[in-house]
Amino acid sequence: MSGSDKGGALEGIRVIDLTQMLAGPYCTQTLADHGADVIKVEPPAGDRTRSVGPFRPDDSLRAFGGYFASVNRNKRSIVLDLKQVSHREAFLALVRTADVVVENFRQGVMDRFGLSYETLHNENPKLVYAAIRGFGDSRTGDSPYNEWPAYDIVAQAMGGIISITGPNKEVPTKIGPGIGDLVPGVMMAFGIVAALHHANRTGQGQFLDVAMVDGVLSICERIIHQWSFAGTVAVPEGNRHPILSPFGLVPARDGWIAIGIAESASWWKQLCEIISRPDLIVDPRTSTQDARIKHQDLVYETISAFTRQRDKAELMRLFGGVFPFGPVYSSAEIVRDPHFEIRKMIVAVEQPGSQTPVHVAGIPVHFLDTPGSIRRRAPLLGEDTAAILAEVGLSLDTLSVKENSK
Repeated sequence: MSGSDKGGALEGIRVIDLTQMLAGPYCTQTLADHGADVIKVEPPAGDRTRSVGPFRPDDSLRAFGGYFASVNRNKRSIVLDLKQVSHREAFLALVRTADVVVENFRQGVMDRFGLSYETLHNENPKLVYAAIRGFGDSRTGDSPYNEWPAYDIVAQAMGGIISITGPNKEVPTKIGPGIGDLVPGVMMAFGIVAALHHANRTGQGQFLDVAMVDGVLSICERIIHQWSFAGTVAVPEGNRHPILSPFGLVPARDGWIAIGIAESASWWKQLCEIISRPDLIVDPRTSTQDARIKHQDLVYETISAFTRQRDKAELMRLFGGVFPFGPVYSSAEIVRDPHFEIRKMIVAVEQPGSQTPVHVAGIPVHFLDTPGSIRRRAPLLGEDTAAILAEVGLSLDTLSVKENSK
C-alpha cells in the first residue's frame, strides 16, 4: 500500500457514505484517499457490488470482488438497517459528528426514512449533504425525469457522449469505462470540497447534487458550441478529430498509436521528416491545418504506410518526446510501463481470503506537502461497526432491538 507519514489534505473531515454501486463510492473514495474519515453505511445485506467479480481463484472468503475493492478502499464499514428506529437514531448520532453525508438513492428514499436533508440539517446546521442522482434532485431543478432511475449507460446516452463516439457517423458507441458514473463522482468530490469551504467560512452547510446526465454533457467539449456557433449537430468521428489533422489513431505493426498534431507547424514538419516525406511540408494539400482537414484520407494513409511497418516500441523511440504521441496500451502494457510505477498508479492491497495482494489503480492527484495515500483495503461488511458506534458513545446493544418503522 502507498503510505505517508503526513496527513492528507482532508484529514479531520468525516464523511458519512450511504452510496452504493459506482458513482457515489468513487466520489467518497476520492475523499478518503486524501485523508477524510469515510464511514460507509451499509444495509445488512451490504453494498450490492460486494458480490460482483472478478474474484481471486484462491479467495476463500469471497467477501468482495474486484469491483468493490476498486472503489471502496480507505473506508470503514458500519451496518445500519435504516428501516429500524434504533438504527436511524444511531445514524443521527453519526450525523451530528459529521461534516458530509453523501447518498445516491433515487429521490425521496431518504425522505421516507425520515432522514431528509432538511431533517439532517436541523441536527447539524454545518452539514454538507451531497446527492448523486440520474437526473438531479427537485431541490435544485425540477426535471421531468427526477424520479427516473438511471445507470451509467443512460447518462452516457442522454448526456450526448454516445452520439459523438463510434467508428462512423451511423454507429454510436458506448464509452468503455462507466464515465456516466465516474465523471459525476469526480464532480461531486469537487462540489463537496467547495461546500466545505463555504461551511467553514459561514458555519452553514447546504444541499448539493450532481445529475449524472449533466456531468456527462459538461464533458462533451464541443457539441453544444458547435450547435450554437455553427448550427452543426456533431456525429461520431471514428478515430479522427473533426477539426484537427492528424489527431487520432493510426496502426502499428503490433497494435495502434495516437498522434496529435495541433497548432504547432514545427510538429508537422518533424513528423514529415521522420517518415521521410518532406514534400508534405510544402504540399498545398497538407501544408496547413485547414488543408490537412480537407485531405484527411491522404494524411492518415501516408502516416499509416510508415507506422504499420513498425512496432509500438520502435515508434516510441522515433516519435516519443518529439510531438504529442502515445501507444494505445492494454492493461498488460500499462502495468509494465515505468511511468505508472514511478507515479504509484498501480498499488498492491491486501485481499481478505487470498494469499497474495491484489492491485488497484492509484491516486491521480498528487500533493507535495499533504499527499494522499492508500492506507487500507476495502472493508469487510460491518467490520468497524462496534468501533464507530463507540466513537459516538453507543454500543452494539443500541442496535439489538428490532423495531419495524411505521
